[in-house]
Amino acid sequence: MTTATAAASKPSAPPISKTAWRSLVVLLMGMFIALLDTTIVNVALPTIRTSLDASESTISWIISGYALAFGLALIPAGRIGDRIGHKWVFFTGIALFTVASFACGIAQTDEQLVVFRVIQGLAGGIYVPAVTAFIQILFPPQSRGKAFAIMGSVIGVSSALGPIVGGLLIQAFGDTDGWRTVFYVNLPIGAATLIFAAIWLPKRDKSAPRPPAGLDWFGVILVSAALVALLVPLIQGQDAGWPLWTYLTLAGGVVLLALFGLWEVRVARRDGSPLVPPSLFKHPQFTGGLILALVYFAAFTSIFFTISLLWQTGLQHSALESGAVTIPFAVGSILGSSQSNRLSQRLGRTVLIVGTALVAIGLIWIWLLLLNVTGTDLSHWMLLAPLAIAGIGNGLFIAPNAQFIVATVDRKDAGSGSAVIAAIQRIGSAVGIAIIGSVLFGGIVTPKPGPNAGAEFAAGFTTASAHAMMVSAIFAVAAFVLVFALPKRVGFGGAPAGGKPGAGPGAGAGASASASASAGDKPGADVAGNAGSADAHGSAGAHGAHAADPEHPAEPIHAGHGAHAAAPATTHGSHAADVEPDAEPKP
Repeated sequence: MTTATAAASKPSAPPISKTAWRSLVVLLMGMFIALLDTTIVNVALPTIRTSLDASESTISWIISGYALAFGLALIPAGRIGDRIGHKWVFFTGIALFTVASFACGIAQTDEQLVVFRVIQGLAGGIYVPAVTAFIQILFPPQSRGKAFAIMGSVIGVSSALGPIVGGLLIQAFGDTDGWRTVFYVNLPIGAATLIFAAIWLPKRDKSAPRPPAGLDWFGVILVSAALVALLVPLIQGQDAGWPLWTYLTLAGGVVLLALFGLWEVRVARRDGSPLVPPSLFKHPQFTGGLILALVYFAAFTSIFFTISLLWQTGLQHSALESGAVTIPFAVGSILGSSQSNRLSQRLGRTVLIVGTALVAIGLIWIWLLLLNVTGTDLSHWMLLAPLAIAGIGNGLFIAPNAQFIVATVDRKDAGSGSAVIAAIQRIGSAVGIAIIGSVLFGGIVTPKPGPNAGAEFAAGFTTASAHAMMVSAIFAVAAFVLVFALPKRVGFGGAPAGGKPGAGPGAGAGASASASASAGDKPGADVAGNAGSADAHGSAGAHGAHAADPEHPAEPIHAGHGAHAAAPATTHGSHAADVEPDAEPKP
């Protein structure tokens, strides 16, 4: 058979409707502000601290509170969207995100700002699952690779722009109120997104069957209480001097997590719909993969937190200079993610090993620099190479990692697995900031007034930053080790190559992160990129997120557990599994 004949024998992709493309524009506008807001806020932290006289714990809560609320909202929001339709879930989330952004901008106290940031994160977690759900619904399998590639580009650009835009805004409007414009920048984009979403996004097909009603709200409450109980002492403990209540609260958080696990088992045995299906944990590789996601996102999200505070508060550089320092990481992430899909097809798990190794090398390099270079002698040129190396590694890891983790579970659990991974990534970001913030602020020593006070403060802040970066490096090394728990290769549709039961039976069609397989199996078709984002995008349902009929783009319902992965946020997104449908709907 000639090459031309072989090419002609491949089924051609059905046409993509105008509704699909217009909807994609609207969805990616929402994705843009979610990712922009993640990276832009890091640059504003030092000026927020001085403007509002915020405590050190407040600075950690501004990032951790957002990430935690975002992660906890993902799974319930995806299931509600399956039930009532994703259009109005997306609309509600964008509306709340826009209002919360305005509220953050007018906040008069640090407590108000933390509350509004938590609401903003909750809103992001509400609407982000609808983005990948609509891509699954509106784009046929052969064309989803193109849609996810565009999405990856938006993630990369928004994440890369965040520090620079934040620095420019603070430079233009001043240190006192410039940080408020960092939140106001969301308002015109959010308002435009609301208008176009109301006009262009298709409604749910009322004739389609609804999934079973009900959501494990008690499970949501239990896991939320557990995570808050763990984060509060980690963040507040340093300011409070680690009194007895911090240790008791940590112990209480562990107990609540255990109760959550028991409750989920009980719900599953009663044929209910558990928030986190216990069947996922029958596969040790999946459990290892979740720990990998947790420690990796704890490692790389905290890089920007530490560097932004060091560069502005410790070394007294401007917000614009602080934003410019992170550019090598952002550019490296874009370059790495643009090649990650092609390399993962060719090299399998090796691409994740190389990615985590590069991140670990970059962070260890930065740690050694901070440890051995005097604060006043430290320049952004010294950080260029290690940040670029870590950025390339991040790009190689972020895009395909969820594909390999989801491939360790049964096909029927792929959608739920993708959503759990996305939530864990956000939770990892929150935990990482809590721990790193405690180490950083705990190591800062205020020098006595005198002619050398400034240099002594810079030296002390640099040393404290070195300790914080060491913890990030430890997380990165742990992630490198945990990568070896994943399957060596993922075959077509996301299953482990060979489909051996011990390696994740039947993970098949539900777990493919490679949207290029849907796009005619063209290498490089899926540029699932991001510039260091902590958000993941992925599965639209365990049993088949069906593409809509291009001529009738009403939204069909998803089967399965309504498990939608997030796109990025922490701070910077990732490409989770693209779930292939079990069967295409008939016109």
